[in-house]
Amino acid sequence: MVKGKRKNQQNNQKRMVFMGHIDLRSLGYCKQFHMTPQQKGYYKHLSEEVLRQEIKKIQMSTSPPTSCDWMLLVEQKNINVRVTTMDAELEFAILPSTTGKQLFDQIVKTIGLRETWFFGLQYQDSKGFSTWLKLNKRVTAQDVKRDNPLLIKFRAKFYPEDVADELIQEATQRLFFLQVKESILNDDIYCPPETAVLLASYAVQVKHGDYRKDYHVPGYLAREKLLPQRVLEQHKLNKNQWEERIQVWHQEHKGLLREDAMVEYLKIAQDLEMYGVNYFNIKNKKGSELWLGVDALGLNIYDKKDKMTPKIGFPWSEIRNISFNDKKFLIKPIDRKAPDFVFYVPRLRINKRILSLCMGNHDLYMRRRKPDTIEVQQMKAQAREEKNKRQKERALLESEKKKRENAEKETEKIARETMELMERLRQIEEQTKRAQDELEEQTRRALELEKERKIAQEEAERLDKERRGAMEAKAALLHQSESQIRSQESLATELAELTSKISLLEDARKIKDDEAKRWQKRAIVVEADLRRTKDVLKTKLMGVHIQDSAHSHMHEHDETDESSAEASAELTSPGTVRDRSEEKRITEAAKNQRLQNNLKFLSSELAGAIDETKRTLNDLIHAENVKAGRDKYKTLRLIRQGNTKQRIDEFESM
Repeated sequence: MVKGKRKNQQNNQKRMVFMGHIDLRSLGYCKQFHMTPQQKGYYKHLSEEVLRQEIKKIQMSTSPPTSCDWMLLVEQKNINVRVTTMDAELEFAILPSTTGKQLFDQIVKTIGLRETWFFGLQYQDSKGFSTWLKLNKRVTAQDVKRDNPLLIKFRAKFYPEDVADELIQEATQRLFFLQVKESILNDDIYCPPETAVLLASYAVQVKHGDYRKDYHVPGYLAREKLLPQRVLEQHKLNKNQWEERIQVWHQEHKGLLREDAMVEYLKIAQDLEMYGVNYFNIKNKKGSELWLGVDALGLNIYDKKDKMTPKIGFPWSEIRNISFNDKKFLIKPIDRKAPDFVFYVPRLRINKRILSLCMGNHDLYMRRRKPDTIEVQQMKAQAREEKNKRQKERALLESEKKKRENAEKETEKIARETMELMERLRQIEEQTKRAQDELEEQTRRALELEKERKIAQEEAERLDKERRGAMEAKAALLHQSESQIRSQESLATELAELTSKISLLEDARKIKDDEAKRWQKRAIVVEADLRRTKDVLKTKLMGVHIQDSAHSHMHEHDETDESSAEASAELTSPGTVRDRSEEKRITEAAKNQRLQNNLKFLSSELAGAIDETKRTLNDLIHAENVKAGRDKYKTLRLIRQGNTKQRIDEFESM
């Protein structure tokens, strides 16, 4: 009974292995046993598989451990590994037995990446060379520099032919975008100045989103590294002038999603001559030093002084077998009449690296020319759904944003109209005050005129009274003079004086009468002006009241292993050898006339600010290619002309 109970406990409990350490407490025993030095030495020399079998026996045992079943202490320790992707830094603790594949799988699982076939793990070996980790071998068995932690980079090892068709996941697109951007900024990939400005604008769109004048004020790119140092040093432009040129392009990307901006960046970048090419120093049979370029489309041969313009090309569909023996590399073409393509490298490790890249690129080349696997179809369907969802969310966001902007504009309009009405009201109040002041002044003047008129009238009445008195006096004097005329000479003189005085008084009265009439007319005019002013004021006040009412209603292979000196690989794939669709491609600029014109304009503008003494060899080669009308795909068609034998003969004669 006890034996059966113990068996059930053991079957139900977890058997856990930590770093090769078996804890017998997990088997239901309280006591732990430790091996003697002799037993320890015995187990130390056992293989890993035998050790696992020993552990399994203890776990499956139904009896307590005997003196031979001590707890196994396989002397292993955690190994810390730091993995840097293009946008993150990850740390893992691995066993000495962990393979590259196990580490790789853990990384892609952590970052949520499914398009794993493009990527690899890169490390610096003990000699300082960058090398790709072999996934089928233990990490500790490879020549990884013994740092603590081990430093490994997660990078794109193989490049797609067409990023728009092949890169499905946003995570994949972002890793490629960051890696290609870094290569361009470091000048590992040559990029002409005008294209560098265009690419910089897409990078700004990825980081900042749509351009907003109120938010992206001058200087918003001051701390960004957006252009290769070569471009900055070659042109007599300051940071503000570069920012203005990048900003013009940034404004044109309005409405472009950040993930779409990454794809547009890569679509432009993949047309650059050095994009996705791995260069190797080789020699032909004559001993001429040349460059071998391995990329997604095949093998290309370059002159030693020109990495941008290949001279001879061999597509993957023409290659049947690749192999190497020590420092000699051999390529067998599908055309049996053609001789083998042979070149030599300085070190064996280079041949291993070339072989690995050839095999991987050839596999992807053939894979693209076959129907998509179920996994890829599912990924594409999921990507389409996610993109549609993002577009709907973006459309909804834009709609809400537009509504908000319209509401803000309406609020601003109402506020502006309110301010205008307030200003008009203030002006009317000022006009009213001025009119009232004028009215008061006119009233005062009218009162003064009326007073003067009365004074003049009183004076006229007084004069009239005096005149009548004088007339009466005259009459009396006349009457008296008739009786005394003969005898009173003095009375005649007095009479003459009185007559003269009367005449003067009469003239003065007439003048006063005329003046009174004039003041009376002026008073009438002033009263009429006053009435008109009151009417105008009343009309304006009624207009303000009406406008206020109306306004109120408006507010509603291992590269480091030198022991293996030869290897080979078959590259043929039936049914796809004649598919060379890549030769029909054209550049992204050639597809878009407006983009082409803008690039030409920017190129001519930058040409006026360039320092000719700082042009590099690549600048001169690029200028010559542009002048001759050559681009990446035109050159590709040119270097593949003729049969395989002719091109191999041309290589041998270089």
